[in-house]
Amino acid sequence: MRILPAKASSIVIVAAALTLTVALPHFFRHLASPEKLGFFVVLLLGIWGVAGAAVSYLSTRPLPVLLLDYSCFLPDSEHRLSLEVCEYFGLHSRLFSDESADFMRHIYRKSGLGEETYAPPYFFQPDQRARFEYAIVEADQGIFSSVESLLAKTSVPPERISAVVAACSMFSPAPSLSSRLVNRFRGFPADVKTFNLSGMGCSAGTVAIDLASRLLRTMPGSYVLIVVTEATGLSWYYGDNRHMLVTNCIFRVGSAAALLTNDPTARHVAKFELKKTLRTHHGADDSAYNSAIQADDGVGAIGVALTKDLVRVAGSFLRAHISTLAPRVLPISELLRYAWRVAQSAVRQEWKASAAQVPDFTAAFEHICIHSGGKAIIDAVSRVMGFDERVVEPARMCLHRFGNTSSSLVFYELSYFEAKGRVRAGDRLWMLAFGTGFKACSVVLSALRDANMGSDCPWKKCIHRYPLKVGRIDAIRK
Repeated sequence: MRILPAKASSIVIVAAALTLTVALPHFFRHLASPEKLGFFVVLLLGIWGVAGAAVSYLSTRPLPVLLLDYSCFLPDSEHRLSLEVCEYFGLHSRLFSDESADFMRHIYRKSGLGEETYAPPYFFQPDQRARFEYAIVEADQGIFSSVESLLAKTSVPPERISAVVAACSMFSPAPSLSSRLVNRFRGFPADVKTFNLSGMGCSAGTVAIDLASRLLRTMPGSYVLIVVTEATGLSWYYGDNRHMLVTNCIFRVGSAAALLTNDPTARHVAKFELKKTLRTHHGADDSAYNSAIQADDGVGAIGVALTKDLVRVAGSFLRAHISTLAPRVLPISELLRYAWRVAQSAVRQEWKASAAQVPDFTAAFEHICIHSGGKAIIDAVSRVMGFDERVVEPARMCLHRFGNTSSSLVFYELSYFEAKGRVRAGDRLWMLAFGTGFKACSVVLSALRDANMGSDCPWKKCIHRYPLKVGRIDAIRK
């Protein structure tokens, strides 16, 4: 049933008050003059006509979508993956040639990852072989832990959740991960809608938020649970294709869960309001489509190839993405400044400079969660957008502490802002992620209250060490 917003109720009360204080006194005052009663009818119809139109508008427009809360999975410390553990695994497993092991060591040293990222469970098994059962364990650990923590701190029981959206790019078992959640957390209604996203790459987290918001448009007063993870164990590549070996060096274990709702009564406890989402797909371009792709290496080994085109593609199609986003989020003053700079470059016939111009998105957002998929990607986004190190600091620190956790990385980055106590009520936040396809997805949030570091924050025991200086990160790697 459609929930009548508080503003609509107020309009009805005001209309009733006007009827009692203005229209009815006029009626009784001119009761003996029938020719003047027509004005009463017009006045009454005017009051309730305007009130009815206002109530109809408020009752049919989409309810605001709120991000009630979220939770990030923190694996056990025994599963930390340092360079030493990587080297031991490469030698002990005997699955890599000496040349491939040396190449991965070189990539890892300059990747921007620290010594405390997390490996999949099979790394620590006696046979050190990726198996389906270990992938299930990895997925279950992440999604069950994050959902359990989320439901506990929001006090929202499964009975109130109308839809579940699970996202995992490289692992899609049957029954689906969303069905595993319904089976694990008993109490979901029989008509709960479940969705499972796969193959979406690192953008799956923001895509899941977009999907949840669209579902809520048709389900007033409902809750949607989104769970994003990546089962990295079955995605490790054991061949000699260097484009595929890169993924072994940067992808790490991570999961997150979030609860979205359009129940107006939850506004006072929600953390953020979802303002906008934008998804752009550039798969019609072959270089974009093939820039990150799962394939056979030609000798029977399956891996995800991150080609040299990836950084160029990310920078190029980021421009296309922000050209669509800018008019929707930037203040008029910044749009005018941007137009003026472009016009100046065009007048001087500096066509390259004109094409390189981008608006200042820091004029629209206090906080920006940049896709921290790799050091080169962060550098490319920073270069294209003209961001300084202050803006990209959270992305670099998230990459250093957790690695590329794929679809959940934007939530780990968001938790960095909260752990630092930087988010204040009214602040605007932009999440930007890229995915295979090639996709770009933006999520715009507005903080409803001051944020603080929760008891389940993944940064709780290490935030005092951050931020590290970029030079220091490189020194640690060497």
